[in-house]
Parts: sequence; structure tokens; C-alpha cells
Amino acid sequence: MQRLIKFFLLFAFLALPFMQAAQADELSTFVEQLKEKSTSKKIKTIRAIGAIGASGSERAAPVLEAYLGGKLFQKKTDGTIVIIVKGGEGLLLSDPYSGKSLGTSPKNKYKKIRVNNRLRGVIRSVLGGLQLQHRDRLKRLEAAASMFKSHNPKSIPALQEALKAETDEDVKTRMGEALAAAQLSSTDASAQLSAIKVLEARGDKTALTLLQAAMQKGASTEVKSQAEGAVRRIKKSLAYWEIGQTIFYGLSLGSVLLLAAIGLAITFGVMGVINMAHGEMIMIGAYTTFVVQEVIRTSAPALFDVSLLIALPLAFIIAGSIGVAIERGIIRFLYGRPLETLLATWGISLVLQQAVRSIFGPTNQEVGNPSWMSGSFEVGQLIITNNRLWIMVFALAVLFTLMAVLKYTSFGLRMRAVTQNRAMAGSMGIRTGWVDALTFGLGSGVAGIAGVALSQIDNVSPNLGQAYIVDSFMVVVFGGVGNLWGTLVGAVSLGVLNKFLEPAVGAVLGKILVLVLIILFIQKRPRGLFAQKGRAVEQ
Repeated sequence: MQRLIKFFLLFAFLALPFMQAAQADELSTFVEQLKEKSTSKKIKTIRAIGAIGASGSERAAPVLEAYLGGKLFQKKTDGTIVIIVKGGEGLLLSDPYSGKSLGTSPKNKYKKIRVNNRLRGVIRSVLGGLQLQHRDRLKRLEAAASMFKSHNPKSIPALQEALKAETDEDVKTRMGEALAAAQLSSTDASAQLSAIKVLEARGDKTALTLLQAAMQKGASTEVKSQAEGAVRRIKKSLAYWEIGQTIFYGLSLGSVLLLAAIGLAITFGVMGVINMAHGEMIMIGAYTTFVVQEVIRTSAPALFDVSLLIALPLAFIIAGSIGVAIERGIIRFLYGRPLETLLATWGISLVLQQAVRSIFGPTNQEVGNPSWMSGSFEVGQLIITNNRLWIMVFALAVLFTLMAVLKYTSFGLRMRAVTQNRAMAGSMGIRTGWVDALTFGLGSGVAGIAGVALSQIDNVSPNLGQAYIVDSFMVVVFGGVGNLWGTLVGAVSLGVLNKFLEPAVGAVLGKILVLVLIILFIQKRPRGLFAQKGRAVEQ
């Protein structure tokens, strides 16, 4: 038995070159028919394209791709067919049957084998059938997606054949959907009915469009009835998914508002300082990310995927240090005078903006997304973008880390003591001035790391912080001044409310309505959702 197996293996090995040669001869026979000039005889060319696809040759797809791309030429003297790409002053030639290079040649010795729109459609269909049998799973998925979009009934045999051989469940599902789309465009009523069930199970907007188109065509009464029912059910399902998508967008906006407001909640809650330069701390964090990425691009490109992890501590230190300098140099002389702190910090914000313009220029700077923050994925009909999802996770991580610092550290204890009763804290030996400085620095540092995150979804420019300062104050006041839980609830509430209002009234009017609602709410609860407690507050 072993000898018999060895004999067949040896026979197959020896016969392989002859089989390949036979395939090449068969392929060349059909490729020669592509040179047909007469439009009336293009039927022969169409048959030749189909025969090339069915030849089983590994070179069938490259030849058809070259023909589709206008790279298939014939020599003017003897009609030899070659694949040509432009290279320098001449042409780079390759053999269509082996793929081997044939050197270069002047441009005037070859003429292009013409292809029209009708032939292009046939070529794409045949190429799709070839890709369905490809070894690479991603290629098969791409082919199935392409055939789903084209929904050409002529692709039904190729899809049925591919489905029989397919073992990957995901690819099989996509091929089944492509087959259903093609069958829905056919005239077979039974195939159309089964296709309606498959497309209803898919349940997305593309399937809905296909079913609505089927209702307009001259289909049978039963097919139209089934399609109408499927359309109603898909619309109802999509309405629920649309609500879910809006909620995700709202949570995403809420996480951005939380990052922007969380530092302000600390400074405003402890010191009562209206810090109009808070947005510029966010801007500094974003520009720190830009500088870090520029250094990595030129010095260590392999570290680009960890550029944000490097930028986070640097942004915190730089923005925090600037915050401490502002508090020690200006703010500490203005306590108890909120209007003057507002004007002073507004002036500081203008100085910081102009400094950034002088150093980096007034235009937007490019900040790239690491690979792990790029792309998106689907959950049902929800589209979840990776960068937004990571920012939501990051915002919660910053919030809970900050809560732990305030609750379990000596610095947090002193900060809470100053917040609740500044005079009593001072009489107990707490240096309230330095607590103010470090608190202002902490709030500014948190704004800096917020800028690192926001650089992934917004333009990095000198005006970056101005886009968030008003929203940050609204979140802090609505949630309750100095209360981190209130900041979280306020940010999420305003983010979701904004996203539900925008489709109905527009983005600008939506923000105005949110502002009006907050004003009305503060009339009833002046201290916000979660009022800060303490003797100083109660006085």
C-alpha cells in the first residue's frame, strides 16, 4: 500500500510541469481571443473572459486584472501579448502566462488591447468568482462584499459553487448574503422568497434598500407582500439601533466633556476661581502630544504606538507646572474677587494662545492615531469607533484615579478640609496657600492629559481650548461645584441630551436649548445636582 501511495505521489510530481504547461497553453488560447477588434464579435471576447476564469490557471486573475486596468498590450509586428507598466522613459514588460520580466521596450512598438464598459462588467464578475475561491480569508470576504454590492444575478452560479466549498462560518454568512442579493434581482420567485429571509436577518440599511427596490419591480404578489413585511420589521429594528447609536454618540461626547471639565471641577470647587485659562491647559496638553509624536517620527518611529503613553505624564507635568506658576504669580493675590480672577485668567488665556501661535504657527497641527486607536467595529447595527471607545475608558480611569487621590492620600485630605472650611483648616496648621497652588496645578495637569486624549478626535490648534471652556463650566455648574460624581453625571447627561437634540433642531440651536434648560434648572437648584456640603458652603 505504501509503495502504491509513493508511486502516485511520484507520478503527480512528474506530471505537475506538464499540467502547468497544459494550463498555460489553454490560457494563451483564450487570451489570444481578447484581441478581437470588431464590436459585433465582442461576444467571442466575453466567452474568452469566462473561459480564462474557468481555466484553473494561477495566472488567470493577474491577466484579467491587467486587461481591466488597461495594461494588456500586443506587439504591433507579430501580435505577442504582454503586460506593460510604465517605468521611466520606456515600458516595463512581463509575460502574462508566467509573470516573468521581459525587460523594457520603447512605447511605439506596442498597442493596447481595448476594453469597453460592457467587458469591464464581465471581467469584474469573473474576478469576483475567482476571488471567492482564494486561499486568503480576507480576499474571500472582500469578494463576497463586492458581489453583495453588485447583486448581479450572473454571479449566482459562482456564489453557489463557492458556498459548497466554504468552511469559514463568517465568510459563509457573507457569501450567503451576497447570493441572496443576487437572487433578489433574479426572476425566480422561490429564490426571491428565500433571499428576502436572508436579507431580513442581515437587517441593515443596505438590505433595506435592496428590499425596497424589489417592491418596485415587477415581482409576484407574494414576493412583494413578503418584501413589504420584511421592510417594516427592518425599519422598526433600525429605529431601535438608531437610538442606541445616538446614545453611544452622547456617551462619547459626555466623556469628552468630562475630560474637559474634571480639572475645572477641582479648581472651581476648592478655590472658587473662575479660570478662563482652563481651555489653554487642554491646548498645552494637545501640543505636548504633537511635539512627542514629532520627536518619535524623526528619532524612533517604532515607538509611535506608545506615543500617547509617553505624552500623558509629560502633558500632566507641563500643564500642572504652568498652573502652579499662574496661581503663585497672579491668582493668589485675587482671592475673594471672582470678577478680577475671571478677567486675569482671560488675559492669561490670550497670552498662552499667542505664545503657541508664535511657536507652532496659527494652522492646525497633525497628531496621528496609534494603530490600537484606529478603525472601528460593529455590534449589531452599532458602529463603535476605537478612538472614541478608548477615550471613554480613559475618562473614567482619570475620574476614578482622581477620586482615589482625594479620598486616600494626605494631600486629598487637606484639599477636602480646605474645601469644607478654609478658616478651620488654616487654624489646624494646614498651609492653605500651598494647598491652593497644588490644587490649581492638579486641575491644570488633569486638563493637560485631557488635551492628549482630545488631540485624537479634534484639530490641534491655538483655539482648541476655546471650544470646551463654556461647555466645561456648564457641566461643573449643572453637576454641582466641586463634586466629581456630579461632574460625571452632568457630562453624560449634557452629552446625551445634545445628541438627541441635534437631529431635531440642529447643532447650534441644540446648544442654545441646553443652555436655557441649565439656566432654568439652576433657578430651582442653585448648587447643581450634587451640592457640595460643608460649613463654609452652608453659611
